[in-house]
This record gives sequence, structure tokens and C-alpha cells, in this order.
Amino acid sequence: MSTYLPTLKQLQYLVALHEHGHFGRAADACFVSQSTLSAGLRELETLLGVTLVERTRRVVRFTPLGNQVVAKAHRLLREAEELSELVQSHGAPLAGELRMSVIPTIAPFLLPRILPRLRKERPQLRLFLREEPSAAAIESLHHGRADCVLLALPFPTGEVESEHLFNDRLYVAFPKDDPRDPPASVPPSIIDENRLLLLEDGHCLKEHALAACNRPELRASATMIGTSLHTLVQMVDNGLGLTMLPEMAVEAGILHDTDIVARPLQAEHAWREIALVWRKNSPRSEEFKLLAQELRAG
Repeated sequence: MSTYLPTLKQLQYLVALHEHGHFGRAADACFVSQSTLSAGLRELETLLGVTLVERTRRVVRFTPLGNQVVAKAHRLLREAEELSELVQSHGAPLAGELRMSVIPTIAPFLLPRILPRLRKERPQLRLFLREEPSAAAIESLHHGRADCVLLALPFPTGEVESEHLFNDRLYVAFPKDDPRDPPASVPPSIIDENRLLLLEDGHCLKEHALAACNRPELRASATMIGTSLHTLVQMVDNGLGLTMLPEMAVEAGILHDTDIVARPLQAEHAWREIALVWRKNSPRSEEFKLLAQELRAG
């Protein structure tokens, strides 16, 4: 008796619908029409002989069995990705397609310096970049949407392998006319918790800055408002407070055309660790280590 198995495409449609909760957005994520995605899911349900998704005009609701199938589909798709990676790893190193997620407090400052040299020295590498916050980037990694992630540690990453690139020192940025006349290096004790501006929740730099200062009252009183480092810089430049910036942003010129003074934070652990991470036991592990060397060279 013939056994008909779900296709990877059908499983991709199912996972996309579960992630987006909307047929149109799921279809866009899969680069197909909504009718194609709907038909593929109906075929999957017919094949399995069960209902996976309850459809109404307003809500997409997965059945309990549907949620279990989605979890299994994630694992199958990830293993299919690893099969492709296994074959690819036997070719030339750093050649072909590689998908890397990068967090927003790294991407605009590090990549413009690195990418031109990488394109010149690794012309066969097709690097697809995706900018997203740390939690989303790690989720993309474990769900197979990204091959590796360039991020700042410490951050909960699950089971991954990693390569340390460098430490990125933290700076305190003041308005130029700040009455306290900041010293050459700034101890956390002189930071006014009522004037400290930090990135909103979801950005790991906020946690790194608060941990480096080791002052619980900063977490309680600081204003978590910035959607980007450039937004925070504009707020400080307009005298609305002070903030903390990574050294790579300062060196990349984020303070150009401002009246902001930046001084290094004087603390026991006044930096964040920049690292490249990938799934544990990936067959492309050696390739990612080579990429880490390229990134480290700057």
C-alpha cells in the first residue's frame, strides 16, 4: 500500500501560518499567493485526514493536534536545512548562500566596514542579511530561517556554538553643556537615574548597560523609550537626558554633527561581547568559524 507523505512545502506553509496568524501575511512570507497557501494547507489536512486549523473570518486558530504537528514540522524543516548544509559544506568554504541575522545595535555600525572587504575577498559568497532584535534572531536561528547570528552576549541563546569576535566597550553620552563636566571615564555612581535614556524592551543593549552599571535603581528609574541608538542620540543632543552607547557606534560616527560628549564607562564589566553563533552540531560549523575570522579581521 502506498503511503503519501506531507511535502516540505506544505509544512513550510503550516509553520508560516502558525507564526504569522494570518493567511495573507503567511503567504507573503512564503512568496506565494494566498490561494496557493490555502490550497496547500487543505491538501495537507486531506492527506492526514485531520483538521489542523480552524478557520473563521477573523481568527486563525490551531487545534491542539495542529500545534503538535507544527512543533514536529519545525524539527523536520530544520533537519532538511541541515541536510542541505551537509552537502553545501563539502564545497568551497564561504561559497554559496548564507543567511545571517544581525541585531540592530551592530548592523549599521559594523557591516558597512566589513561587507566591502568580504565581497572582494569572498566573491562566491551570497550573504543574505536580516536585521532583527536578539530574541527574534535566535528564534530565526533555531527555526532554520537563519544559518548564523551576529549578536552581543550575554544573551540566552539555547543550544548553540559560538565564536568570540571582540569586546565592545560601553560609553556614557552627555549633552555638551552638562553641568557635571563628565570626567575622562565615568563611574556608574555619577549617572543620574532620572535622566538616563535607554532603548525600549527587546534590545539586549539595554540589559548590558544596566548590568554594567550594577545599580538596581537605574532599572527602576531609567526611561526605556528609544527605538534605535540614533533616536537616543537625537534626544541627548536636544538636552533631554543622557544615554549609553557601544564603542562601535561612536567609532562609526554616530555623534557626528552633534554637541554630545562621550566618555567610557568605568566599571568592572563595561563592555558587551560581540559573537557569531550557530546551531549546535551544524555541518557548516567550520565554515562559520572561518566567517568569524573574517568578521574579526574587520
